[in-house]
Amino acid sequence: MGKIVKEFKEFAFKGNVIDMAVGVMIGAAFKGIVDSVVNDLISPIIAKLLGGLDFTAMGIKLGSGEEAPMIAVGNFVQTVINFFIIAICIFLMVKAINKMKKPAAPAAPAKPARVCPYCKQEIADDATRCPHCTSELK
Repeated sequence: MGKIVKEFKEFAFKGNVIDMAVGVMIGAAFKGIVDSVVNDLISPIIAKLLGGLDFTAMGIKLGSGEEAPMIAVGNFVQTVINFFIIAICIFLMVKAINKMKKPAAPAAPAKPARVCPYCKQEIADDATRCPHCTSELK
């Protein structure tokens, strides 16, 4: 039992697991904001553009009467719209974060490879003989 507890501690307290937990919590909070943007700002605009159409009211009734089950097509459409808006928001956030990061320092220009003056093959910088043509090098 002690071995399992030890393995669990090693797993649970790795940096990646903690980072992932923080990401999940922030994601849950972010979902509330995005849901509000979709439901309170974007959906009314789309409904106005489509002549007052309310997606959540759309559905296919499977029978007659008030108690008949209904396939909630509108809720599905609303969920798909929410997904795309969340994806766009995350894309824009990642793009903004990447812009804020410092650009990587440009790599030093690579030193040109040393070439044997006789056979024109690439050789090591500290070679005294060409491994290809065995010529003595200066």
